[in-house]
Amino acid sequence: MSALSTKLEPTASYSNSPPPQRRSPLEAEGRYRWNRGNYSITRRRIDIWGFVLTLLYQFWLNGKKWSYAGGYTEEKLQQRQRRQAKWIRENLLSLGPTFIKVGQLFSTRSDLFPTEYVEELSKLQDEVPAFSYEQAASIIEGELGKPIATLYRRFDPVPLAAASLGQVHKAQLHTGEDVVVKVQRPGLKKLFTIDLAILKKIAQYFQNHPKWGRGRDWNGIYDECCKILWQETDYLREGRSADTFRRNFRGEDWVKVPRVYWRYTSTQILTLEYLPGIKISHYDALEAAGLERKELAQLGARAYLFQLLNHGFFHADPHPGNLAVSPEAGALIFYDFGMMGEITPDTKNKLMDTLFGVAEKNAERIVNSLVALGALKETEDMGPIRRSVQFLLDNFMDKPFEEQSITKISDDLYEIAYDQPFRFPATFTFVMRAFSTLEGVGKGLDPDFNFMAVAQPFALQIMNNSNGFNPASNIMDELGRQAVQVGNSALGLPRRIEDSLDRLDRGDIRVRVRSTETDRLLRRMGTMQMGTNYVLFTCALVLSATLLFVNNYFVAAAVVLLISLVPAFALWRLLKRLERQDRMF
Repeated sequence: MSALSTKLEPTASYSNSPPPQRRSPLEAEGRYRWNRGNYSITRRRIDIWGFVLTLLYQFWLNGKKWSYAGGYTEEKLQQRQRRQAKWIRENLLSLGPTFIKVGQLFSTRSDLFPTEYVEELSKLQDEVPAFSYEQAASIIEGELGKPIATLYRRFDPVPLAAASLGQVHKAQLHTGEDVVVKVQRPGLKKLFTIDLAILKKIAQYFQNHPKWGRGRDWNGIYDECCKILWQETDYLREGRSADTFRRNFRGEDWVKVPRVYWRYTSTQILTLEYLPGIKISHYDALEAAGLERKELAQLGARAYLFQLLNHGFFHADPHPGNLAVSPEAGALIFYDFGMMGEITPDTKNKLMDTLFGVAEKNAERIVNSLVALGALKETEDMGPIRRSVQFLLDNFMDKPFEEQSITKISDDLYEIAYDQPFRFPATFTFVMRAFSTLEGVGKGLDPDFNFMAVAQPFALQIMNNSNGFNPASNIMDELGRQAVQVGNSALGLPRRIEDSLDRLDRGDIRVRVRSTETDRLLRRMGTMQMGTNYVLFTCALVLSATLLFVNNYFVAAAVVLLISLVPAFALWRLLKRLERQDRMF
């Protein structure tokens, strides 16, 4: 949870909840080694690699059926994965800011990790201690070059909220304006430098691993995470994002964005207008203020569609902590602009091609557009990918648009993408996560809320370019383009057939035939060969034990006989597996 997202929660303006409890510095140091300021590279390596290797061992153990008490079942695997996911979340918190942010980024990557882990990572919050007022004051004075008393008429030494990257204090300028001051955590960039160097080695290890590296660009994922993390440490960039976001909603009185005070802002200090409001998930407070929850749900979806369609610049983390409602005007208030997404005109055009493919239920067109977007890596055999996409179209496009759930669609899309060569860019995952988050926020406000139903009026607009022109004309242009394509395809068909025959004659085309029955027989033969090895190994050990026993080496004979039970047990499991396979076919 970001600092700005929670800055208003303790205030009496909308919440009666008590201020968050603060741990003492000694207690914080005892629980969080990274919070001490003097970062030992050796200590960090031990902590981080210890976590990674333990995690890899747990993943390896998941695939070993003998490790499950009472036998393996899918339910037991899921229960174990849920326990592991909780353990991962707790360890990421103890490893500090870098890993909290990496975990939050990975919570959007259901294409990389099973659902159990992603669901738990989505709960990852910045449960970290605040740093002292003296440290905050020292950073502010060092960055802005003036004493606290000169900069502010009043500065609250107790932070409103603390997060992994910084904490927020309420203050008042000498002009009488109330502001919030976001102060970056001391030593953060040094910690990032150490941790990211270690993470680079880990990414390279995963990339070269025969199992974990197959079909995954871990180096690319590292570069993407690294870029996002460094961007979040630049408060000047966050201030510019806030200004851009505020400018995009200029003239829209139903959305409020805090103003940036640039005279009191630097790379480590961000001073924003104090805009109190009711947290959008505090339903009782909303009703007490006379606000209509159903209208607020519609407003949240409308605000996000406005961002995407009108400007292509959107808030990438619209969770309830970053959304509030003005009790007087009922307007939405956005906080925290550290993580923003942007859709370029070129990307919009490619997305439009994808949407036309969805409308046509044309898996070939969708796959080609995803390759152009960089969301899909082109392979020698794209057949399995096309079939996966076609499965998605056939199973989820049979219902009316307004009856579909964006969360369900994104979950199923990621389920299909898992273990496939999909490479969803950060922008894509940010959009999908934001859609799912807003659908959850909307359903909390109104149980009958459906994001897709709200988005329906915008469906044609999202398929047009950013200037917006006549939808009917656009559809006719598209039909005309398709007619030209069909004509060209028909005229070029004989030539393509001739080219294909020439390539086949030259040996440039490989023909691969796959027989399910042959594959089954080959697997059975391999299993039988392994069974033969177990039999020979068991017999050799039993024979050795017999010879030792005859020659009065009773203890050695007993040990060898016990050892023979291992291959004997493996043989028994192998025979049971063969029996199950025979029943299936």
